[in-house]
Amino acid sequence: MLYDDTCKMCHRFALVVDALSGSNLTIIGHYTPEGKRIRKQILDDTATDMFWVITKIGAYGGRAAIIPLIQSILTTKDGLGMKHDDAKCSNECNILLRSYSLVTHSRHIPFEVPRDSI
Repeated sequence: MLYDDTCKMCHRFALVVDALSGSNLTIIGHYTPEGKRIRKQILDDTATDMFWVITKIGAYGGRAAIIPLIQSILTTKDGLGMKHDDAKCSNECNILLRSYSLVTHSRHIPFEVPRDSI
């Protein structure tokens, strides 16, 4: 999962997801070196508008990521947990604006999956 590691509310959300998954998901901040690399390779500049769940078959952002996130929390067993806990939480986010953002932003980027790997 990728999340906004400059937002206190988003960081708290990531901590809750980490706890619910038993640290079995890999959770990375958008602005960490790993997050920047992932955004450059898979996503784009607008990716920081929402949180993302990346699976073997695609990347899901915002509203589209809710069900893949729940599935990942329940089934993933090989993640690394939160990659860092030194988030640069400088912004106190407005919960109404972040909730509105979640409802209005939604993206799915499917990956090319070879038929023999399904």
